[in-house]
Order: sequence, then structure tokens, then C-alpha cells
Amino acid sequence: MSTQLQQQSDALHTLPRVDGLTVGIVCAEWNDQITGALLQGALDLFAREGYEDITVAHVPGTVELTYGAAQMARSGRYDAIIMIGCVIRGGTPHFDYVCDNATQGCAYLNATQDIPIIFCVLTTDDLQQALDRAGGALCNKGTEAAEAAIKMVHFARTLNH
Repeated sequence: MSTQLQQQSDALHTLPRVDGLTVGIVCAEWNDQITGALLQGALDLFAREGYEDITVAHVPGTVELTYGAAQMARSGRYDAIIMIGCVIRGGTPHFDYVCDNATQGCAYLNATQDIPIIFCVLTTDDLQQALDRAGGALCNKGTEAAEAAIKMVHFARTLNH
């Protein structure tokens, strides 16, 4: 890779500094082995970047994430909300209903709230795929969600100032 391309790539992956950042995280208890790892990935990233004003709330499952995120957003206390959940495909159509509910709920909140709502809901075919994405062989999507929250708040503040 040329030096110029590498510099452009590095700039894209550098997180901006967001003064006074406050983030709410709503985390599903269902599949807590996975959601706990995603949550830890997000919290570790915020700590590494020096952000301390992070509030975590738990809801029973992925369907309840939309309600939890809506309540956090309406409180006016947060610059961004992260929805953390995990749905693993089973033998019934329940998987599809839960995934649709969470996806559409997050999209609705992003369209109606004045802050970014970050979607960190794993939708996998099996437990191993979820483990791989929750700090395993592939990555930690919780870390990526925290990065997205920082970038989106920076984006919003840049537009509004």
C-alpha cells in the first residue's frame, strides 16, 4: 500500500475526540454469555479512549431493547445509545420476528430521536458464530459499536456547530 493510501486508511480508523461524551448502553440479559462479552468490549474501548460517563441498563431480551433505548434517549442525558443483544437461530420463526423487531425498532429510533442509536445485535445461525463476533476469532462487535457511537456523536456535533 502506498504511503498516501496508508495515511488515508489510518485517518479513517482514528477515533475523534468528543468532549463530555455521555453514552447509554441498553443490554439484553438473554444470551448473556454473548451480550456480556459485547458489553465488555464496548466498555473497554470507552475506558481506553478516556470516556467515563457511560451508563449501562439491562433489559430481559432483544425485543425489549427498543423500549430501553427509547427511554434512555427520551431522558435527554445521553449523546448516543447502544443497543446490545444476541439472537441465535433456532428451529422456529421466532428468530425472524425478534430480529425484525430489533432492527425496525432501532431504525425507527434513529429516524425519530436527535441522537444516534447504535445497533449491536448479533443475529447468528449458531452459538459459535456469536462467540466469534463477541471477542472470539473474528472481532468484538461491542468494541465496534462503541467506536460507531463516538464517530456518530462527532458527526452530529460537526454538523450542528
